[in-house]
Amino acid sequence: MTPLVALLWTLNVLVDTGGQLAFKAAATTPASGTGLQYWRQLARRPWIWIGISCYVFEFVVWLAFLSLVPLSEGVLLGSINIVAIMIAGRFFFHERLTPLRVAGIVLIAIGVAVVGLP
Repeated sequence: MTPLVALLWTLNVLVDTGGQLAFKAAATTPASGTGLQYWRQLARRPWIWIGISCYVFEFVVWLAFLSLVPLSEGVLLGSINIVAIMIAGRFFFHERLTPLRVAGIVLIAIGVAVVGLP
């Protein structure tokens, strides 16, 4: 893996995780109303716009990453986002990591390591 590919991969993981955390923060902030009123309140929250911005940036990073690696390898390497999001959810939102989820994290990490090896 070249330094540029590693940088783009790391940046993708960080931006995707940041976007997911921002969306979770926006979604868990108490809101009143239903239907259109709820969505208007949601649209006024800074976290939703941070999340959208992260995904726009991630789109560009992901395209650059995929232009440098085979699709089959890139998609498998991108699976590490699941691990990063689960761990970040644990730290920022105190979500539970059950033994089965930890086993999943370990298996995904092993799979990404195997795919990422030269």
